[in-house]
Amino acid sequence: MGVIMTDKKAAWFPAKENGWGWGKPTSWQGWGVIVAYLLSIALVSFWVDPKVDVLTWVGWVSVCTLALIGMYVWKGESPNWKWKTIEKEKRKWFK
Repeated sequence: MGVIMTDKKAAWFPAKENGWGWGKPTSWQGWGVIVAYLLSIALVSFWVDPKVDVLTWVGWVSVCTLALIGMYVWKGESPNWKWKTIEKEKRKWFK
């Protein structure tokens, strides 16, 4: 469902190296989207007290989160399941 981009630098949100989903943003635009999301959650929490009106607060946070996911789908790489094996040297902390 995601947008398939051939140029990795054009994607604001790359696919994760392991697992499914998106990793950290790789451009300033991606970081701007994350900051805008956090600010929108802070503003919603300031305007709508979650202790008083939980349903309204959940509704607005859901709208903000859906907008964030929309940006990930629009400007990110197509997420697909990737699984890389961990080298034995890197697994030593499991002992």
